[in-house]
Amino acid sequence: MFPLLIAAATVLAGAAHAETIRVGVTAGPHAEITDVVKKVAAERGLDIKVVEFTDYVIPNQALALKDLEANSFQHEPYLKNQISKTGWNIVKVANTIASPQGVYSLKYKKLSELPEGARVAIANDPSNGARGLMILALHGAIKLKDPNNVTSTIADITDNPKKLRFVELDAAQLPRSLQDVDVVSINNNYAVQAGLNPAVDAIAREAADGPWVNIIAVRDEDKDKPWVKQLADAYRSEEVKAFLDKRFKGTYIATW
Repeated sequence: MFPLLIAAATVLAGAAHAETIRVGVTAGPHAEITDVVKKVAAERGLDIKVVEFTDYVIPNQALALKDLEANSFQHEPYLKNQISKTGWNIVKVANTIASPQGVYSLKYKKLSELPEGARVAIANDPSNGARGLMILALHGAIKLKDPNNVTSTIADITDNPKKLRFVELDAAQLPRSLQDVDVVSINNNYAVQAGLNPAVDAIAREAADGPWVNIIAVRDEDKDKPWVKQLADAYRSEEVKAFLDKRFKGTYIATW
């Protein structure tokens, strides 16, 4: 009888563990949103441990190395770029929020006011760097070879009438550069952490229906497991949508 009790306890412990997943997020808005997702999921029988990171590089690595079961912090172009370099078997399982990114300036209120030779800071990772360039192209500050190419680089600028000078920085460092350059393209989670409101403070923003919708990602081997649907459904819930509307007021927008 005693060995059977031990075996039963082991099975129960394994089942309890299987219902707990670790979800990686970047600190700030993504962490705040996932805390709400966690509460919704708990009511539906899924336990989520939120794991915060301070940059964009580690969450996918942690997922690939099985230190996480899922992550929710990135858009699909960024994931594809990382996969192209690493070969990680990570896949998108759901869209989450749209977050129209902006460019900011402490000196100018419009991109048209920029002087010749103005310094512009963009992210040094390919997808987010392209995103900054695409905002500038959308508003006529530069022209790109293909304005819809999510892998555009500085080399793809075909017209730069004001001879803008570009500075490439780690995405997490971009808010700090506001004091040093004329314009900065800042990812919204870092902008919000720095006290900026993208819906109000940006001097130019991208369209909400672009390719930059955020996603939930998991390892390919896990994509059909029941908890994946539970996680996606908890995220894409009315409770989370209401939180987005109240907390972020147009900075982060539900896509469901």
